[in-house]
Amino acid sequence: MAAFLGAVKLFICLVLCLNTLSSLQGAKDFYEFRYPFIKRASSFSSSFSSSNTDEVSYDYIIVGGGTAGCPLAATLSQNFSVLLLERGGVPFSNANVSFLSNFHIALADTSPTSASQPFISTDGVINSRARVLGGGTCINAGFYTRANSDFIRRVGWDERLVNESYPWVEKQIVHQPKLAKWQDAFKDSLLDVGVSPYNGFTYDHIYGTKVGGTIFDRFGRRHTAAELLASANPKMLTVLVYATVQKVLFDKTGKRPRAMGVLFKDQNGNQHQAFLTNNRRSEVILSCGAIGTPQMLMLSGIGPKADLEKLNISAVLHNEFVGKGMADNPMNSVFVPTNRPVEQSLIQTVGITKMGVYIEASSGFGQSQDSIHCHHGILSAEIGQLSTIPPTQRTPEAIQAFIKRKRDLPHEAFKGGFILEKIARPISTGHIKLVNTNIDDNPSVTFNYFGHPRDLQSCVDGIRMAAKVIQSDRFTNFTKCDKPTVEKLLNMSVKANVNLIPKNTNDTKSLEQFCKDTVITIWHYHGGCHVGKVVNPDHKILGTNRLRIVDGSTFSESPGTNPQGTVLMMGRYMGVQILRRRLGKAARV
Repeated sequence: MAAFLGAVKLFICLVLCLNTLSSLQGAKDFYEFRYPFIKRASSFSSSFSSSNTDEVSYDYIIVGGGTAGCPLAATLSQNFSVLLLERGGVPFSNANVSFLSNFHIALADTSPTSASQPFISTDGVINSRARVLGGGTCINAGFYTRANSDFIRRVGWDERLVNESYPWVEKQIVHQPKLAKWQDAFKDSLLDVGVSPYNGFTYDHIYGTKVGGTIFDRFGRRHTAAELLASANPKMLTVLVYATVQKVLFDKTGKRPRAMGVLFKDQNGNQHQAFLTNNRRSEVILSCGAIGTPQMLMLSGIGPKADLEKLNISAVLHNEFVGKGMADNPMNSVFVPTNRPVEQSLIQTVGITKMGVYIEASSGFGQSQDSIHCHHGILSAEIGQLSTIPPTQRTPEAIQAFIKRKRDLPHEAFKGGFILEKIARPISTGHIKLVNTNIDDNPSVTFNYFGHPRDLQSCVDGIRMAAKVIQSDRFTNFTKCDKPTVEKLLNMSVKANVNLIPKNTNDTKSLEQFCKDTVITIWHYHGGCHVGKVVNPDHKILGTNRLRIVDGSTFSESPGTNPQGTVLMMGRYMGVQILRRRLGKAARV
């Protein structure tokens, strides 16, 4: 019997080893076998004459192979020819994307080929955009939940189709997490301080404490939106990676500008054009995300006319609302010290309160020999989470002093974890503006954190709740630390949230000041192309023909505790809706 068990263990280890080798060392062969329609942009052949009848044309051209773009492409390809254009590469061979343990390393990589593209809002908060097939599902913390039913009704979606579309995603890439001890203690502490009832493991958005889904499997391997492309019709789908779309092409001879195709460049800098068929129902669909889609529209000539003219962009259609109403859910954190080792865990448990804040937790992403020295996981300024100092104050001297302070910090200072509070529906909004006509550069983004006093009060309420959780008997019994005072917790958190901002003397005495000085992001930004202002309820762009948006830029709020699940569902939902309206029962979806 012992020999048999030993043989089974050896077999499992061998399978896991081979699986790792096939997905990393031999990843190219692996994804070419499973996804034969994925090619480099340089393989595309096109001329610059739209009248060339020999050119291949497509029923749908989707710009952006991200969280919404991948399920959308997979769905539309069941009945029509689809070209999906993604500016980044594939995620399958990237160990920093593939494994939970490397979550913080992926964000730390700021090289031009990284899956993560950093940007700094004018508020001074460092943020990240995805630049990889699979989009944000490749660089996020993996938490999966559905939106609440009120959100579905507010956006006017068909509830029956929504409830068909979520499971389509969940069956392919979503898992029930193995609850980490840190998350289990956090769950008990939430219940102790009144965030009840306990709703167990569920995808649903329900008041109380719950364990949500995750796109990490039990081996810590990430499953992204790119894997949904396995459900596509391979004969009808072409995916081009390293294909950077520069603008949408229009026919302006009619009463309304009519999308004809797109102009894009490949990884070698060579330009190509791709065109739609002449069918009036063919479409260019933008799925570039809340930053990329408003930017793409403005570079294509749709936006505030005066702003476009300043950059010598020929205006196709004036719309003052493009890029307006941008919002990001502000997040603040409280550091939790511990006298015991903790395993790495990202968001698994969440407290959904009735005061407009969500309480979450992470652990174990501190300094290690395998990470970049002195990076502190999801709460490190240098990996795209913190820093609220205005760009003009980031002098070389200040940066060097900052780096020195971090190196002087003891390893033990960050071996615990963080309790996070996120404002559910911020009232404060900002905007996006172009700074130049280079699509590779980030636009200017302003979120206006805590611009509305109610947002600041929500943060204060959330910090108070987080402190209660940490001070609960359940948590102190787990961390083996004495019950800390609120001021001590805040003081540790100010030091833990290492950024370049000059600290205020009352950071630990004024919760309002603490919120302002330690605000960070959890990447749930949205807006910029709102329904009724930029798109109609079907997400078609107002004043144009054959142009649509399918991504979070159309949201006026972030759905649920995490928007990932709903944006994935949205891609499937919109794809099915388009097919059914075009083909009826013949769509067979």
